[in-house]
Amino acid sequence: MSNTPLSLPQFDLPRFASLVQGGAALLWLPQAALLAWAIDSMLKGSAWQAALAPVAGVLLLGLLRAWAEAWGARVMYAAARGHLSTLRAQVAHSLAHRSPMDRQRAQSGQAASVMAEQAEAIVPYLVRYKPTRWKVMLVPLVILAVVLPLSWVAALILLIAAPLIPIFMALVGMGAQAASRAQMVEMGGMNAFLLDRLRGLSTLRALDAVDATASRLDETAQSLRRRTMVVLRIAFLSSAVLELFSALGVAMVAAYIGFSLLGTFHFGSWGHVLTLGEGMFILLLAPAFFEPLRELAAVWHDKAAGEAALAGMHELAAEGMALPGGATRSVAPAVSSAPPSIEIRQLHFTQPGEAPLFSQLDLHVRGGEHVALLGVSGAGKTTLLSLLAGLLPADGGEIRIGGVLMSDASVAALRQRMAWMGQRPHVFAASVSQNVTLGRTDADVANVNAALHLADLSAVAQARPSVMLSDGGHGLSGGEAVRLALARVVIAVNAAGADLLLVDEPTAHLDSETASRVTDALLALAKGKTMLVATHDPVLASRLQRSIVIGPELAMMEARRA
Repeated sequence: MSNTPLSLPQFDLPRFASLVQGGAALLWLPQAALLAWAIDSMLKGSAWQAALAPVAGVLLLGLLRAWAEAWGARVMYAAARGHLSTLRAQVAHSLAHRSPMDRQRAQSGQAASVMAEQAEAIVPYLVRYKPTRWKVMLVPLVILAVVLPLSWVAALILLIAAPLIPIFMALVGMGAQAASRAQMVEMGGMNAFLLDRLRGLSTLRALDAVDATASRLDETAQSLRRRTMVVLRIAFLSSAVLELFSALGVAMVAAYIGFSLLGTFHFGSWGHVLTLGEGMFILLLAPAFFEPLRELAAVWHDKAAGEAALAGMHELAAEGMALPGGATRSVAPAVSSAPPSIEIRQLHFTQPGEAPLFSQLDLHVRGGEHVALLGVSGAGKTTLLSLLAGLLPADGGEIRIGGVLMSDASVAALRQRMAWMGQRPHVFAASVSQNVTLGRTDADVANVNAALHLADLSAVAQARPSVMLSDGGHGLSGGEAVRLALARVVIAVNAAGADLLLVDEPTAHLDSETASRVTDALLALAKGKTMLVATHDPVLASRLQRSIVIGPELAMMEARRA
């Protein structure tokens, strides 16, 4: 699987807008010059009318500066929102093309938190930090170049004070980024924990574990609160450092200008005495010299949070176990009307970081045959079904369904003739009908009612087609959730024509009566179709035509033939 690397936007217009925003601060230099000129002229005895032209110039330049900053901010915001949408699309595309059986895949709650909530921190990072960086690189240097010909002492004070701010901010910033990253990880973990517990709320109530879960959630929330306070303390610390050095710098410049105008100091102005206009001009520029650095301190937390969010998006978009055929255009193979056979030859599969699970595995299932896969937990029953369903990529060997070699080009089309029933079916926050059809447009109301009837759910009040279910299926018992998954298989068979049934532990955790009803429905549904059932249930296995044991030493061995 190939992923487009996540990167910051490189569009010309946003870059130009960022430069305009940064350069707009330079308009303060002519504004300060006009103000100093007007004050100096009036103190020298000029009429107040002499100040009209400078005031008009200050006003026009102020309007121009406000327009430039507003236009740049608007363009940067639009570009940032567009780029964030692109990032989210890339991450969603990457997650969609990773195998759902990938153990390194992020939990749904954590992924949702990163994509929906934490990713929003990228917008202020792009909108505020980029223009501020331009200001920091541009404005202080220009002001220094303007002040130096007037007074080398004032320029020296500014030059000494300025580097101290980035140095201390860099020291603080290293901790800020680490703290922001830890806070986001904690937040994602809490969201994943909360989503998982909400899904299993009925089970927690049945086990009387609600209080223990609430206590665990409170501990997680308190940990998140502590990490958030660490981030805030660092943010306040960086602001305090900046205010200290900028206040000292401005105060020292003001003291020098004041003593020079009083005649106490006779140095630092290249051999001549500073005039009132020159002193006023330098005083007006001194706070502006530190203003970009102050803004940098204000957006430093945005930078730390944005980079941490961007790193989280990078992790979600990282390559993992690819979904077979996920990045390849499917080519529909020729499909026979007969139920498909299954042919596995020299199959190899290894979970990352583990010993090989299958090595040189051979298996043949005749078309229309019903086979039980037996074995201890961890032997690979679910993994084998996932490989047959094209949910996991094989490391080697061949899998043929109905004589068609499973490949990236054919796997999507082969899945169309499969019906999958997992051992932990997820119930979505939607109606029963929507949970049964799963968005299929080829299933109508009659198909849904027939599926619910065959799954023995038609008499269950909370399983009527129009009833809304919560996420996780709150209100349905474990057996009813399994039968809802069975109804999905019925839809896949009746509406979509699936003729290969892959069923994983359909009777696990069910009482004997419910298990018997589920087995009867499966066997009725599988008539004339191929079916593989992974199970620990000997009663279910005895009702199938053949059983195969997946053993720890031998890859597979036949246990019983009907």
